[in-house]
Amino acid sequence: MKHGLACATVLLVGAGCSNAPPPAAKKPEPPAYFKADPQTGSTVSGKVSFTGPRPRRVAIEIDEDPACARMNKAGMFDDSVAVQTGGALSNVFIHVTKGLEGKRFAPPPEGEAVTIDQKRCQFAPRVLGLRVGQTLRVTNSDPVTHNIHPQARMNREWNQSQPEGAPALERKFARPETMIRVKCNVHSWMRAYVGAVEHPYFAVTGADGSFEIRNLPPGDYTLEAWHEKLGTRELQVHVDPSSTKTVAFSFPPGV
Repeated sequence: MKHGLACATVLLVGAGCSNAPPPAAKKPEPPAYFKADPQTGSTVSGKVSFTGPRPRRVAIEIDEDPACARMNKAGMFDDSVAVQTGGALSNVFIHVTKGLEGKRFAPPPEGEAVTIDQKRCQFAPRVLGLRVGQTLRVTNSDPVTHNIHPQARMNREWNQSQPEGAPALERKFARPETMIRVKCNVHSWMRAYVGAVEHPYFAVTGADGSFEIRNLPPGDYTLEAWHEKLGTRELQVHVDPSSTKTVAFSFPPGV
């Protein structure tokens, strides 16, 4: 009898052990994102210029769509090389290409979108930049149907029509890519370009050819200036803590 009780006790102990809770799963470590110190961050600013004679404005034939013609009674002109007084070159995408290796940046806030509009039968802006994973918001302000077709190579290509009054479209690019050509399949003259980068250090030149990149940590960097017709230019830049660096890019015609 005692032998039988001993066996029963062993069985009960064994059963109790089998019901023990599993060890708690170890929580994954949060990503180690780099954050620039605003106390030592610096600003890189400058201008981009076109060194040749100001290009002659070339008219675009838009009569194929009477609505577009009505919205542009003075005509529409090719703005692929937009040179202002004094040679200022707009629509140039500037970004850091070297010097940030090993740094991982937190994704942009979920609600922080970049908008491209279809207005007066043109994309506005023509050149824009955003972060990888950031929302691209596409709107149509025109009383006509448009179509947005980003011809991405590193990201998924998509193509969608947007009638008058349609809600905004929202898309994201999962990988860095400069530059993504955007076209409208309805209106052949409509063009835009999107630069998707992993970090926040980029800018697009305004009508006066100027740009500014803020809160860049001290270090040595390569800056690239990209233009849809004129190609690219690079500059090496050394940035001291809490400083302002001024640089200049120039594009000769036909590069």
